[in-house]
Amino acid sequence: MSEPLVSVIIPNWNGAVHLPTCLEALRRQTYTRREVLVVDNGSTDDSLKLLAGYPEVRILALGSNRGFAGAVNAGIRAAHGEILVLLNNDTEASPTWLEALVAAFERHPDAGLLASRILLFDRRDVFHSAGDYYRVDGIPGNRGVWETDQGQYDREEEVFSACGAAAAYRRELFQDIGLFDEDFFYSCEDVDLAWRAQIAGWNCWYVPTAVVYHKLSATGGGPIASFYDGRNFIYLIAKDYPAGLLRQFWPQILRAQFQIAWDALRAWRGAAARARLRGMLAGLLTWPRVARKRPQVFARRRRSDAALLERLMRAPA
Repeated sequence: MSEPLVSVIIPNWNGAVHLPTCLEALRRQTYTRREVLVVDNGSTDDSLKLLAGYPEVRILALGSNRGFAGAVNAGIRAAHGEILVLLNNDTEASPTWLEALVAAFERHPDAGLLASRILLFDRRDVFHSAGDYYRVDGIPGNRGVWETDQGQYDREEEVFSACGAAAAYRRELFQDIGLFDEDFFYSCEDVDLAWRAQIAGWNCWYVPTAVVYHKLSATGGGPIASFYDGRNFIYLIAKDYPAGLLRQFWPQILRAQFQIAWDALRAWRGAAARARLRGMLAGLLTWPRVARKRPQVFARRRRSDAALLERLMRAPA
């Protein structure tokens, strides 16, 4: 059986300072049957000029900023691989990263997506993500974030979602449930896709041997991230949260949203806090438009509310 072709898709927006580290690490990969695509979101720095020095890289210049979701969707459509891997431009992958992901897909035919072991670039014994979770109160998060690596996430196991900074997907998954939702633009589009995958009966596995180092929020964060987090947490509930579980857990969901709003109000002088509130308001105002996508999501349901709840209950308290 021949080795699958892996397409590594790197969304880029003014990331010239980060790209050399990212691309040199891909040149060192032990898994050789790969292609690399950089999807440029209308960069105004030297990104495109720099990429000319990497002839093995295919460049998709979009000419405008379509966000993370728009960029990776363009990459997925252009890619030739059976396995599609997303990678942030501000990362450094360990040499055996792709090899570990391919081997994990072979071990787990039930897996539609895989989560990497993501550690901080400048503190390589501290986690950014050991897979992502989603709580019954509607709050997503990175498993293990800020924890010192003491072997507590050395086990290969099922998780709810894969952090899109370094995640792998079977092409069949996208053929089944569709691509990333570009309405999310930036933030939580990976969790939305994981919700749709879980509802449709696909599993997500965390692969501890697939190691990537991430310059956390080097090309994002601040008020922009706060706005989209505030809005997109609400979008996830509107679009993906099963109605039966929503009836059961709506008090916890409301409490969590009120707590986020209260914390932001208390920090009102900060730009990020104000952006979070604006995002929450935007989410509420556009809730009906996003909720209209629910029939399409649940038309592919192959997993019961009870099975989905079991996956949510794995989240930390």
